Amino acid sequence: MQLASRRWWYLMPAVFVTYSLAYLERANYGIASAAGMATDLHISRELNALVGSLFFLGYFSFQIPGAIYAQRKSVRTLACWSLVLLGGCAALTGVVRDAVWLLVVRFLLGVVEAAVLPAMLILLANWFTRGERSRANTFLILGNPVTILWMSVLSGYLVQAWGWRWMFIVEGLPAVVWAGLWWRLVRDQPRQAPWLSSDEQDAIENALEREQVGMKAVRNYAEAFRSPTVLLLCVQYFCWSIGVYGFVLWLPSILREGPDIGIVEAGWLSAVPYLLAIASMLAASWLSDRLLRRKVFVWPSLLVGALAFYGSYLLGASQFWLSFALLIVAGAAMYAPYGPFFALISETLPKNVAGGAAALINSMGALGSFVGSYVVGYLNAVTGGPSLSYVLMAGALLLAVATTLLVRAEDNATMPRPGFLRS
Repeated sequence: MQLASRRWWYLMPAVFVTYSLAYLERANYGIASAAGMATDLHISRELNALVGSLFFLGYFSFQIPGAIYAQRKSVRTLACWSLVLLGGCAALTGVVRDAVWLLVVRFLLGVVEAAVLPAMLILLANWFTRGERSRANTFLILGNPVTILWMSVLSGYLVQAWGWRWMFIVEGLPAVVWAGLWWRLVRDQPRQAPWLSSDEQDAIENALEREQVGMKAVRNYAEAFRSPTVLLLCVQYFCWSIGVYGFVLWLPSILREGPDIGIVEAGWLSAVPYLLAIASMLAASWLSDRLLRRKVFVWPSLLVGALAFYGSYLLGASQFWLSFALLIVAGAAMYAPYGPFFALISETLPKNVAGGAAALINSMGALGSFVGSYVVGYLNAVTGGPSLSYVLMAGALLLAVATTLLVRAEDNATMPRPGFLRS
């Protein structure tokens, strides 16, 4: 029996918008920084690097508790409160008057956003089978590049028209409004969905239960966290995130160093890498689900990203536009593997511990994001240019490639394909 296609139309828009709004609140700091926020608040360039990255320490702190609550209690409740609080914290960023309060608000924003991604991954695992999961994960994480795409343009205009303070306020309030819509739209389990018949609910739950048969049992989170696969994926995601968030947070500032580039132009140019990223993510997720293979769609993309960053370093500031073209390639390559990567996690461990393991891996990614965003910002400040940052991000991605190749995951290529993929 083909599983109800209505799951995609009811759940994926809600999941996408939720993650998109959450991601907006962390990423718009880069636009504000490029627009002179540090000057207005009398923050040195070195301290500005710390402020921009402090979000990720808060983000790290609540990953695992949030995921455990989501798995044992309710994704729906947790995400609703997270939306309200992160929208409020984001708006508060627009009214801070000194660096101390900015540090506090950025840390708290990380805390309240921490549970959103693990909770969304748990929700999708409750609704979608293995043959669908890479695409489902990708539609979720598309909230990242799609958000940066429109945020980079809109934020540039908001800053130019009203200043960086109003940018934070205007972009923070939609999350609070969306929390009410999320509560009405989403249910934790198929059994709770009023828009499915009882037969459709049974079919989904039976399909998900069959996938757990034959999977090696893992008693608890402690055992899961000691798994060699989980530990390797933690290291891999730490290194990968150094490249991603060094790139995401500071790309607008890097572009401002180019010839005759203002804040609006930097916003438009910052959006370009994410157009290619969206296409690469969709292609990788579709092929990964069709072939039911994951690793082969992760490490080659990260290798391309590493080579592109190193190419930007070799070209240097004297060939700005060629260097920027390679940055577009690097951005797309770093984003392409997200769907297959998170599908790999849920297929390696049984359902009772997969959510907590994903949270642990994502928390290591948060630490990598802190390192990447802080060190890249610091290197740019003390050297006066991004060249050394490109070397750092290239090296981190190469380590991620090497670690991915060490992961021993089952080849699921022989699993039966979902009905809608059969020829």
